[in-house]
Amino acid sequence: MKNVSQSRRDFMKKAAIGTAGLSLSMSASSYARILGANDRVNVGVIGFSHRFQDALMPAFMANAKEQNFQFVAVSDIWNQRRAEGLAVLKEKTGNKKIKECRNNDELYDIKDVDAVIISTADFQHAMMCKEAVENGRDAYVEKPFAETMEDNKAAREAVERTGKIVQVGSQRRSGSNYWAAYDFIKSGKFGDITMVEMTWNVNQPGRWRRPDEVAGIKESDTDWKRYLMNRPYEAWNPRHYLEYRLFWPYSSGIPGQWMSHQIDTVHWFSGYDHPRSVAANGGIYMWKDGRKNPDTMTAVFDYGPQDDLSKGFQVLYSSRMHNSAGGVKEYYYSNGGMMNLDTNKISPEGGLSERMAAQMDMKPFLLPEMSLAEAAKAETSANTGADNMTVAHMRNWMECVRSRKTPNASVKAGYNHSVANIMTRMALQTGKKITFDDDKQEVVVS
Repeated sequence: MKNVSQSRRDFMKKAAIGTAGLSLSMSASSYARILGANDRVNVGVIGFSHRFQDALMPAFMANAKEQNFQFVAVSDIWNQRRAEGLAVLKEKTGNKKIKECRNNDELYDIKDVDAVIISTADFQHAMMCKEAVENGRDAYVEKPFAETMEDNKAAREAVERTGKIVQVGSQRRSGSNYWAAYDFIKSGKFGDITMVEMTWNVNQPGRWRRPDEVAGIKESDTDWKRYLMNRPYEAWNPRHYLEYRLFWPYSSGIPGQWMSHQIDTVHWFSGYDHPRSVAANGGIYMWKDGRKNPDTMTAVFDYGPQDDLSKGFQVLYSSRMHNSAGGVKEYYYSNGGMMNLDTNKISPEGGLSERMAAQMDMKPFLLPEMSLAEAAKAETSANTGADNMTVAHMRNWMECVRSRKTPNASVKAGYNHSVANIMTRMALQTGKKITFDDDKQEVVVS
């Protein structure tokens, strides 16, 4: 994992050169917020969502004292969530001076906010990240990073231009078992990856549903036009506001919510930025509740170098929301066996045996039986909670805010998982094979 070369001290020295060439985020007022190792980091919450309440807030609180971070403001356009957020944060932190903001403009007007945690609707993540860094703030932004290439490119460019610290919420990148898997693969002992199989299966008719809140909310309770951001205007729709994961163009559903986690490990372990191609299909086969995003899907990916089609491997991803058999699995295969990231075991299962190798005058290749580093399994239930990976991921972000090093899940990682997600979504929507133009950084429908 490469780190940004400059330390915070180096950064300050460069800042002293002058303000003539400063980027938007590096205004004179921004320099006043660059922190020393002992200064407290003030954090604003953008979106008092269920994800924030159940996972990100507990993960933050688990690290806040040691890292000297504190919440100072909460921004939410829905008056109910805003009031709940203010009350909960005051209670959990003991800080009675936390400020409530009706929108992000009000939050960024608070000069002592150093960083933000963004946990809003899927389609908002990228542009809110762009907004944050251009206002001079570091950010922890939930996944999926982006749902369109336009947003994806705009957000990545802003982060790289401003040099702000951004951690994308792909918490597997902070799991000790995943680091052990990465190290084993990179050592060469695993052999070339030849196949990856991934599943994410649940049986939850209420997953991503909010019927009570949908029945209670009124348009006057929130700011519908601000919610839509750069999406086409449509009349007020409480389901699109609260159950957005079920409806495009507010979310891709399964690819953005679940596949983004697992396909990110493929990029990390293999070193490939994105698939060479994707084919997919799916549908709404069970939950006929008015949703538009599939409750079942399967995608097949081809990964490998663009200039050598003889090298590479296949990824098979499947997910369903109406039968949980098989659960959540991540299997990596080589000619010597497999790596099971559900059990955190490496085994020779399926490897090239001595008998079969001898038939072709080859040497056998069998992986050893061994365990990966001990770590809590990634939580996959509806209310994910502050699992150990999320706690570690939040800590990594906090440490990088101080050190100015690149976090485990950088903006590039978020950009790359978004490319794979967008390719998958377009394959599902068109029924066609999807490729990617590296020169133009555009998805191509074959």
